[in-house]
Amino acid sequence: MSRYSFGLEPLSCHTWNKDRTQIAVSPNNNVVNIYEKKGRDWIKIHELTEHSGRITGIDWAPESNRIVTCASDRNAYVWTLKDGSWKPTLVLVRINRAATCVKWSPLENKFALGSGARLISVCYFEKENDWWLSKHIKKPIRSTILSLDWHPNNILLAAGSADLHCRIFSAYIKDIEDKPGPTAWGAKMPFGEVMFENKDCGGWVHSVSFSPSGDQLSWVAHNSSITVADATRGKEATQLTIDSLPLLSILYVSPTEIVAAGHDCCPYQFTYKGPGSLGFVKKLDIPKQSSKSGISAMQHFRNLDKRATEEDRNELDTLHQNSITQLCAVKGKARVEMYSSVGLDGSMVMWDFKH
Repeated sequence: MSRYSFGLEPLSCHTWNKDRTQIAVSPNNNVVNIYEKKGRDWIKIHELTEHSGRITGIDWAPESNRIVTCASDRNAYVWTLKDGSWKPTLVLVRINRAATCVKWSPLENKFALGSGARLISVCYFEKENDWWLSKHIKKPIRSTILSLDWHPNNILLAAGSADLHCRIFSAYIKDIEDKPGPTAWGAKMPFGEVMFENKDCGGWVHSVSFSPSGDQLSWVAHNSSITVADATRGKEATQLTIDSLPLLSILYVSPTEIVAAGHDCCPYQFTYKGPGSLGFVKKLDIPKQSSKSGISAMQHFRNLDKRATEEDRNELDTLHQNSITQLCAVKGKARVEMYSSVGLDGSMVMWDFKH
């Protein structure tokens, strides 16, 4: 594992390019910075500055090499690299509240955008007019959309929201794609159809993640719970409440292994092997060696005297020194071998996952 600092400002979201040589992050303002790996360092090579409000979501499409951003200014832009610089195209998202999250679909022919307007904008490109249009999923959403994730079939879309619900919708747009085949979540998929709904999540649903097959959906909520719903077992949901602060981001790293992280500043590993068998495995952060260990009391006080100050008692024994806001797969898809995390401490950490 390795830790990099991008300054003192909190990092709320990040995304990688296809070959993982560049990373786009937003330092809690209206700018997206793109860094490139040069040796051991990350060097800033681009700055995306079109938004007027705080950036709330970034996603980088690996194949088309397009970046989509959204912000509290109620706008979204699709960025394309032309002649060495990133050019923005405004998206007609048609929302009257802040955008909260954004995610490209697996085939990159559309993306979903969540907002405080109690709706999801599913956006797609219309070649005739050369612009990005959107269709809205509204019912039965009652509050802000906080998280989104796409099913591998490019049609189903999971959404977690502040109305304490987790849902799966159909985001099938007949103008741009073929009629989808049946899935374990259902066969009839007109646009906006609710394929699954869990009403007792126990808190705001901060993050949602489909398993590699798409047959399971996991999510984390503000009551310090993690839940897995299994479409192959009658959509049965198994919930586990953990003895920690709430988790904010969740990621499938294999068909049965899940990593989640949040206000406890370190990632946790969970395993799911069927309804009723969702279990906590271990903490994935190795605590730093305390500076006090292995020295005598006399030596400890001499050290304090030398520095003429008390040592910082606020430092955590985790790599991140504040809440982890987002996890992202770096290497591997169905079996993730490396993932990254960003946090409110302005740091990005790369973690190896050993299966």
